[in-house]
Amino acid sequence: MRGLTGVGPVRVRRTARAATTATSVFVALALFVTACGRGGTGARDEGPAHADSVASPPASSETGSETPVAAAGRVDAVRLVKDDPMVSAEVKRLLRPCVADEYPVDVSYGNVTDGPADDVVINVLTCGDTVGVGSYVYRDQGDAYVNVFKSEEPPVYAEIDRGDLVVTMQVYDRGDPVSSPSGENVITYRWSAGRFTEEFRTHNEYGRVSGTEPTPMPDS
Repeated sequence: MRGLTGVGPVRVRRTARAATTATSVFVALALFVTACGRGGTGARDEGPAHADSVASPPASSETGSETPVAAAGRVDAVRLVKDDPMVSAEVKRLLRPCVADEYPVDVSYGNVTDGPADDVVINVLTCGDTVGVGSYVYRDQGDAYVNVFKSEEPPVYAEIDRGDLVVTMQVYDRGDPVSSPSGENVITYRWSAGRFTEEFRTHNEYGRVSGTEPTPMPDS
């Protein structure tokens, strides 16, 4: 399950509304991570923890919708992803409210591209199983956000760790239920010469815990 696609920057306009992250998604994700016995990768700057992939910056494109400048640097994460032509149709299809107007997105702000303003890391999850189906990094270019990283190989989750981008992908052997992956690959990326380059890669094997009820893989 390795796969990142390299395409060039895609501009998406900034917005005035703050991103909404479903509380239930955070709780479910935390329980999911604990149950799987995930290996540690160090203290995080912001946001939860879960992902998996390898990527290069997307190629240049001026497509995207204009929206007002975001207040206090916060974005409407759902609109940002839906307006991004580099996000796959399948991920956009899965990005729907889980309860009322609460969408399954995790959003983190921090500087991972050495820019003058915070970058935005967005993870899109499934509603039922909180499985990461897409991870994206948007760089603030003053009047627009540029997509500089994407990974759409589930289960994937990206986060900020002391200025680096850390992407975690869970690994499943044949027959593994979604609740019990065999391990994970943790890849650390660092921004250099206008793109993310891989710095470190770690593979963690999970121990088997008896007595857990297997959960079938979710339908995507």
